[in-house]
Amino acid sequence: MSSEIVIRVKNLSKCFNIYDQPRDRLKQAILPRLQRLFGRPQKSYHKEFWALRNADFEIRRGETVGIIGRNGSGKSTLLQLLCGTLTPTHGDIEVTGKVAALLELGAGFNPEFTGRENVFLSGSFYGLTREQVQERFDRIAAFADIGDHIEQPVKTYSSGMFVRLAFAVIAHVDADILVIDEALSVGDAVFTQKCMRFIRSFQEKGTLLFVSHDMQSVVNLCRNAIWLNAGETRMKGTSKNVSEAYLKYTLQEVYGEEAILLSAAPKESTLDAPMFEEAGPPMLDYEAVASVSSNLFDAKGWKTGDAEIEAVQLESLTGENDGILRGGELVRMVVRARAHQPLERPVIGFMVRDRLGQNLFGENTLSLTALDQARVAAGQMFEGEFVFRLPMLPDGQYSVTASVADGDLHNNVQHHLLHDALIINVASSKVRWGLVGVPFERVTLNCI
Repeated sequence: MSSEIVIRVKNLSKCFNIYDQPRDRLKQAILPRLQRLFGRPQKSYHKEFWALRNADFEIRRGETVGIIGRNGSGKSTLLQLLCGTLTPTHGDIEVTGKVAALLELGAGFNPEFTGRENVFLSGSFYGLTREQVQERFDRIAAFADIGDHIEQPVKTYSSGMFVRLAFAVIAHVDADILVIDEALSVGDAVFTQKCMRFIRSFQEKGTLLFVSHDMQSVVNLCRNAIWLNAGETRMKGTSKNVSEAYLKYTLQEVYGEEAILLSAAPKESTLDAPMFEEAGPPMLDYEAVASVSSNLFDAKGWKTGDAEIEAVQLESLTGENDGILRGGELVRMVVRARAHQPLERPVIGFMVRDRLGQNLFGENTLSLTALDQARVAAGQMFEGEFVFRLPMLPDGQYSVTASVADGDLHNNVQHHLLHDALIINVASSKVRWGLVGVPFERVTLNCI
């Protein structure tokens, strides 16, 4: 990633005028001027809606930044301002380089034109000549893969076909900055994988702004994230930290007054300490070794006060007590909690995440609670025990998120959740491909 700043936003705000009736637009255009001319107090015939207020951030060349927030938080408005399709009410935007954007479905397309005609139209928007578009057309059509529909008016397209053609265009305009809104969510699995391969390739040379409600996609793709709430910048930071804070916020919105989520933060001296160390050079003996260390005291998360996690443990069941895990062996995960208030349907669970915060595997006791409603009294200890074969993991550090809840699949409250309650350090792993590995019984190459 370069140190060159390609997007600089300072005190950026956008206000829309909301009119109760169509005729109020005409009144607003004429009457205040007449009132001012005759020295009378000016009356406003509209309401102000601030879609964005005082946004302030910088993005460097080669950086991938996620933009998250609830519907109506200002995400799309921000992207349209960055792309130049809206003008700010006040504030400054500096963008260096060609910007290509995939915003709301059909943006930039004329519904009466065919797909072919819209390819040339969109190409002209991005500064390509007709000859340049013609030279790339076959590749664009192959990427979109909508067959003969490319010769039909786009008003006949499904939402998936819209996205296919729009993404195919922006993938071939040699953009420096790529802006992708939630539109990818309507694509099928095969096309989404094709888009993700392009995005991964683009990240090697370009700058990406990615908007999604899927926190795992944001964590997977983006190093940093910006959380918008009601038009204001609520938080900026690493995608892992921002997504965790956003998860807490959204759960609180769901719970309302039923449960108040309080921060469960580590002691002050450790708040700014890096949780994960940079991985060292790869070791070549390929003997998988993993050590487990408790991080319960420094773990962050939230709690309601009705129940509290008191211990998280991972141990081998092979009889070896050297504290080292090697992958493939039988292990036991134990999450122990204490109830401070009676729990009607207690649920305990865990999730193992990599250093980027991506979910690798996990489990909970929800199915057991559904079969046998085991009530827990106030003051009582209870625990969830999970026995499984530990996957082989690539070199690096992994964290265990643990939680205790009360309820069922559709209606529950997480009373205590701790990120990074347990740290698993893996060195000299046998795994070279993928996020997790499995012990292969045999690998052969035969001539037949």
